[in-house]
Amino acid sequence: MQRADEHLRTGDDAAAFRCYERAHVLGQRYVVPHLRSHVGMLRVGWRRRDLREIIGQLLRIPGGVVGSAIGRIPVGNSGGANVSAFQPMEIPPDLRALLQEDAQDDGKTPA
Repeated sequence: MQRADEHLRTGDDAAAFRCYERAHVLGQRYVVPHLRSHVGMLRVGWRRRDLREIIGQLLRIPGGVVGSAIGRIPVGNSGGANVSAFQPMEIPPDLRALLQEDAQDDGKTPA
C-alpha cells in the first residue's frame, strides 16, 4: 500500500493502480486493508477522470467492507472496476505465497 501511495504522489497512476490491485488481493480478508485498497483505486480513478472506475469504487467500498466483515469475498479478485466485483480470480504465485504465510500465522486455510 505504501508503494501505491508513493506512485500516486509521484504521478504514476498506472503503477499506483497495479499496486492497489495487488494490495486488494492481499488485504481483502480484512476490513481496513480492503477498504484502503478501494479508496486508493477511487483516488486513481478520480485523478484519471475515469467515471467507470469512480462509480465502480463507490459501489465496491461499502460492499467490500461488508464482504470482509462477514467473510464473503471473491478470492483473488483484483478489485478494479474493469472486473466483476463477484468474480474469483487466479492469485499470482508471489501473492499466493504471502497469503499462505498469513493463513498459517492466523490458523486459517490459505486462499
